[in-house]
Amino acid sequence: MKKFVLIFLLILSFSWSAEYAVIAQKSMPPLSEKQIRAIYLKKITILNNMLLVPVNLSASSLIRKSFEERVLKMGHSRLKAYWTKQHYLGRRPPLKMKSQKSVKAFVKKIEGAIGYIEADMVDDEIKIIYKWRD
Repeated sequence: MKKFVLIFLLILSFSWSAEYAVIAQKSMPPLSEKQIRAIYLKKITILNNMLLVPVNLSASSLIRKSFEERVLKMGHSRLKAYWTKQHYLGRRPPLKMKSQKSVKAFVKKIEGAIGYIEADMVDDEIKIIYKWRD
């Protein structure tokens, strides 16, 4: 009986975990997690003669927190320190949007834009270039 309960709880917890997607226009080439990290840290700003425009959700967003931890592999305070240092070097952090809908609309319209949203919000007008799960 204990095995059954354990398996049930494991399945239940997996099904409740959220799935997120890094999105871009269909013309964006495939990207690795390492490239996405470099784009969001502004270490890569141009790819195939295309200016890259990374977009974040607001700092209070749970999706952003997950993105920072799982994809960028940095906590919020470490990222804040990184961008403080970059500021003195003349570099600005990624743009910030208030909602997933605004990120999706921006990515659809701006060539080179890259953002992240819940995977179930993706439609056929944009491309998933990376997925992760909480």
